[in-house]
Amino acid sequence: MLETYSLKEKWRQFLVVLLPILISQLALFSMTFFDTIMSGHASPTDLAGVAIGASLWVPVQSGLTGILMAVMPMVAQMLGAGRRDQVPFTIIQALYVAIAIAIAVIIFGGMALNPVMNMMQLEPDVREIAIGFLHAIAIGIIPLFLYTVIRCFIDALGQTRVTMVITLFSLPINVLLNYALIFGNFGLPRLGGVGAGYASAITYWCIFLISLFVVKRVHPFAEFGVFTKLYRISLAAWKELLKLGLPIGFSIFFEVSIFAAVTLFMSEYSTITIAAHQAAMNFASFIYMVPLSISMALTIVVGFEVGAKRFRDARQYSYMGIGIAVVLALLFGLGLLLFNKQVAGFYTTDIEVLELAQHFLMYSILFLISDAVAAPIQGVLRGYKDVTVTFIVALVSYWVIGLPLGYLLAKFTSFGAFGYWIGLITGLAAGAIFLFGRLLSLQKRMIQAHSQG
Repeated sequence: MLETYSLKEKWRQFLVVLLPILISQLALFSMTFFDTIMSGHASPTDLAGVAIGASLWVPVQSGLTGILMAVMPMVAQMLGAGRRDQVPFTIIQALYVAIAIAIAVIIFGGMALNPVMNMMQLEPDVREIAIGFLHAIAIGIIPLFLYTVIRCFIDALGQTRVTMVITLFSLPINVLLNYALIFGNFGLPRLGGVGAGYASAITYWCIFLISLFVVKRVHPFAEFGVFTKLYRISLAAWKELLKLGLPIGFSIFFEVSIFAAVTLFMSEYSTITIAAHQAAMNFASFIYMVPLSISMALTIVVGFEVGAKRFRDARQYSYMGIGIAVVLALLFGLGLLLFNKQVAGFYTTDIEVLELAQHFLMYSILFLISDAVAAPIQGVLRGYKDVTVTFIVALVSYWVIGLPLGYLLAKFTSFGAFGYWIGLITGLAAGAIFLFGRLLSLQKRMIQAHSQG
């Protein structure tokens, strides 16, 4: 597992954990990325339909799988404290929670879908594709949530290369299924944007089954004997997991859903505007996988050091991660400034969508810089199991500052649709500042308390 030596060794250890997570996240997100790109090449209507469907699905999926991400700091701290025997029980209880959450999503999501769609002023064809996309992707909800738990267990052991290999293996499956189902190749029906939903659902099943085999048969996971004993449901264990997981899940939900809310507000604009906004938002979300991956790596290494009571080492890892994220964000921003036309061209050949997407992409540069500070700090705080403040900050910065400001700018100024993006950027920047202050005070308190103890 993780060791702590010199600063040079820490850099090496952090990169060993980080790089496979980064590749895994980019590959996992590539499924949504290719769904959007390939739907856009089917037609602007398919792109808009998938955009609306994804806007409803992604916040729910991100928030609820975020609850299950509590497994990562829990297992990391158990390993750091030498309590390996508690790991199998924790994993099995988390799998039970995953199944319960997935079933609830399917039932309540199915009931809420039509009322939500009725609230939006969508063109009939766009509405039909959005509903079909969501029905298709529902087939993969249970395996996706179960995989999230297994992945957190694998990653908490520092074996992030394993999840990288699993995800990379599944990516070509997803692209091939998209090619077959969106465009009607290999003798299959042409389903357009709806085909992207089926492709993702089938891929989720593949990822889950592969990860299940790995945990049961491959070293070092098999030594834990996670599935050798069938534990009863423990409400006390559920409570512990949810106490940590709910603030994580809600903070992720508040962050991701703000973007979904903006996309839904965009439904009052033309299909061209929705498609251009979605193209730019999809690319910004793709780049966000970098600070998100750094955040996940920090949860593992900081959680391990905190479990072992090495608070100064935990602080060193924190600033390594934030520094890497900021430098990469500046490089990405420069690249986007120079090549925004080429990036927009990935998504569409429609001239109107292309030109509008370029304008939206310029705003996304400011997203990258705020995310480079906020996301790694969230990961560090999860490593400390300090999650409540992150939840409050997410709620205030996105929903009290970001969305209201964006709405006012869009409705009452000449910015129009771009006003929503300015509001989001302001909310992200405010969140980053609040979280940085929390991190400084927490680390100082932890180090002082340990020194005095």
